[in-house]
Amino acid sequence: MKIGAVIIARYNSTRLYGKVLKNLSGIPALEHTYNRLSKVLSEEQIILATSAEISDDPIANFTQMKGWHLYRGSLDNVAERFLKAGQSMGWDYLIRINGDNIFIDLECLQEMIGIAKESEYDFLSNVKDRTYPKGMSIEIVRTLFYENYIEQISKSNNYKEHVTIALYENLWGNQRFFYNTRIKELQGIQLAFDTSEDFERIENLITLIGNKYPDYKLNDIKNAYEQLER
Repeated sequence: MKIGAVIIARYNSTRLYGKVLKNLSGIPALEHTYNRLSKVLSEEQIILATSAEISDDPIANFTQMKGWHLYRGSLDNVAERFLKAGQSMGWDYLIRINGDNIFIDLECLQEMIGIAKESEYDFLSNVKDRTYPKGMSIEIVRTLFYENYIEQISKSNNYKEHVTIALYENLWGNQRFFYNTRIKELQGIQLAFDTSEDFERIENLITLIGNKYPDYKLNDIKNAYEQLER
């Protein structure tokens, strides 16, 4: 069984233009995301999915410069782009990761991958009834399952843009698994960055995590955040 991560990214973010290539502690945000994933996945298990529009050429050029796998598809139908990127790699399960999600909990990712491999779940997520901060979302879908519903997903602008919303709002498929941790202290914290304020906070967190970064644990983020709040 083959499983891999599709990093979804676009350059023309309305709230923070070009955010995925903005430097955080000297490294582009997108590279932080990729490097974190590479602690668990090989380069053959990661692909960057951006649009074929000229506006996303900076992302495509950066990806090619790094030698990463790249798929370019629809700008508006992100769900289709996500699916086709995974299909181009021949994966049975697709992990959906947003390009600005630089704080990925590796233990959660490893456990969810293990559960996907050992079960026949169509959809796994740590988002529903979330105890993880925003910016740590991990969702895994069975490729054939998602393919079966892509036509229905593509009929809704909201579903096309948000990729997995349809899977929460419709009881498609037979098997679902929702992953939650007992660590509640980080619940509700914003670790994705949509604004300049988010960007500054995340840069401060990286500094406070210090030499544990990028091999930090969930508790390291908790401790750094508590220092930031003092």
